[in-house]
Amino acid sequence: MSQESSLVSIDPALLALIHGAFGTDGALMPFAKEIMLIECQIAGTSHRDLEEVEPTLLPGSLLVLKREPENAHDSLAIMIFNETGHHLGYIPRAKNEAIARLMDAGKLLFGRLESKEKQGSWLKAQMRVFMRDF
Repeated sequence: MSQESSLVSIDPALLALIHGAFGTDGALMPFAKEIMLIECQIAGTSHRDLEEVEPTLLPGSLLVLKREPENAHDSLAIMIFNETGHHLGYIPRAKNEAIARLMDAGKLLFGRLESKEKQGSWLKAQMRVFMRDF
């Protein structure tokens, strides 16, 4: 798989909003809270080419979530990308329904990498999903 086919454009304004307590206009958002919703393993990492990106995945790294309602196997699928747009895997099907419904309702959700461990050709990666509440 070429690296180009795994890249997704990420809106820098959205990243700025996720990273800090500042809105896209630079205004301080003192009442914004991050609410941790779930902790899970990233599903499907064994099906992704992560050799080049794995060294850049550090605990605390931002993970971008994107709904994939047209997924043939799961209409509630949620893809997980690193900040540069590399597709890492999915939220596990057993944990994606509430997260997908919140995203479909327009809520701002994102992930943070908790830990990773290389096990042969498989990357075991734990993450947490947060909702930014305004």
